[in-house]
Order: sequence, then C-alpha cells, then structure tokens
Amino acid sequence: MKKLLLSITLGLYLPSVYAAELAPETISPLSANLTLASQYVSRGFQQTWGKPALQGGLDYSHPSGVFAGTWASTVSDHFIRDATVEWDVYTGYYHDLGNLSLGVTAAYYYYPGAKTTAETGHTRFNYGEIIPEIGYGPLTVKYAVTYTRDYFGNNADTLGTDTPQHSRGSAYLDINWDQPITEDWSVNAHYGHQRIKNFSAANFQDISVAVNKELPHHFTASLIYSKAWDKDNYYKAYSNGNPNARISNPIDATATLSITKNF
Repeated sequence: MKKLLLSITLGLYLPSVYAAELAPETISPLSANLTLASQYVSRGFQQTWGKPALQGGLDYSHPSGVFAGTWASTVSDHFIRDATVEWDVYTGYYHDLGNLSLGVTAAYYYYPGAKTTAETGHTRFNYGEIIPEIGYGPLTVKYAVTYTRDYFGNNADTLGTDTPQHSRGSAYLDINWDQPITEDWSVNAHYGHQRIKNFSAANFQDISVAVNKELPHHFTASLIYSKAWDKDNYYKAYSNGNPNARISNPIDATATLSITKNF
C-alpha cells in the first residue's frame, strides 16, 4: 500500500493513483478506499488518542500522470482542540521511467471547526504543502514544504514566544522503502524528519515498520509499529489547551492494526 500505509502512518494521504500509467487501457481512472483502523497515527502522532479511526478516500488518475483526490479520517479532540475530522485534498503529477519515478503534489489539510484558544489567537490547524518526490526501485524520497502561513497551527501565539513569527517554510523529509515478500505479503519501512521553521524546539523525527497482507475481494490488512521522538521531551506532556483534555505523550511507541477495502 502506498495507499494503505500512508493512510495510517503519514500526515498526508497520497495514494497509489499512478496505476493508470502502467495499464491505461485496462484500469479505471477512478478508485476509492475505506479503512477501519485501531487508531490513526500521522507522522508518529496518535491523532485519535489511541481510539479507532474510520478513513476513506476517492482518487482520479489520468494516463498522462495527472492525478487528484481527497481523503478523510476521524481524529480526536484530545489531540486537536474541537476537531473530529481531518480532510485532505490533493492534486499533482507523477511520471514513471522504469526503475526511476518523479512526481510533485500540492496538498491541503483541513480540520473543520478546530482552532486554539483566545489566548493563543484562535489559530486554525489547517495547512498546505508542496511535495516533490523521487523514487528508485523500492525507495521513495519526498520533501513536503509548507506554503501556508503556519504548519499545523505553529506560530508565536500558540508556542508562547515573544517574537511575532509564523512557520511557513517548514519541511518534512519522508523516506519510504517498500518491498514485496511474496505475491500477497509486503513490508514497508519509513523515516521522517519534521523541521518547524522558527520553532526548532518543536522539531521531531518518526519511524514506522509495517507488514501488509493482501486478502480476497480487494481487502488489505496491515500491522504497523510507529514511534516519534523530539528534542528534550518537548511533546512528553502534551495538551491541546482544552480544560478537560487528557495530558499524555502522543508520540510514544504504538502499534496499529488496519483493514482496507479498495474499490
């Protein structure tokens, strides 16, 4: 799964909409997916606070390599204040040159109704990224750069600094290795590094390892181990600012089980 693994382990959902390049006469340009997961982990962060997640997406891919799509997941308001849903939209271009592949994506992540407190400027968590990528064989490298004013609500108000700064230009390095084992089994390994511009104390890194099994009737099951870490335990006692919100470490090591149906 680029489709399955990214829906669980990454902050953005960029599915395998590139299949039309491989067989444009036989594959429909439209595809969809529905996932039930034991939790939603994005860039190492437990966005449903350990609770189950329902996720789904719809994608269009053209034989030229142009693609567009949307994807959504439930999230917890313990992690994102007043949020219940993450909704992503994206478009881009991908070209396959045999073992080498190149692509670029523009993505926007929307959290309806979610914003910080009045004391932190009623900042919204919505943000957008431009994501160039290059792949060779089983290895893919992406570099997601934030083009909106803030990355996930990070600014001087929300992080409590005196200098009036924002986090446009933040970047996430995303390295993935996908390897089939048999016709039905595959493994994926991921490393990520998030740099938050002007707020380096909030930088973090994450890893994940997944084992995937193709099942009959276009189902896929995955078991994923993920973990993130940061400088000086910055996220160890995380709170979203809600008076009744739980305080915990959202980047601690965790395991996720998911089942996806592809249409």
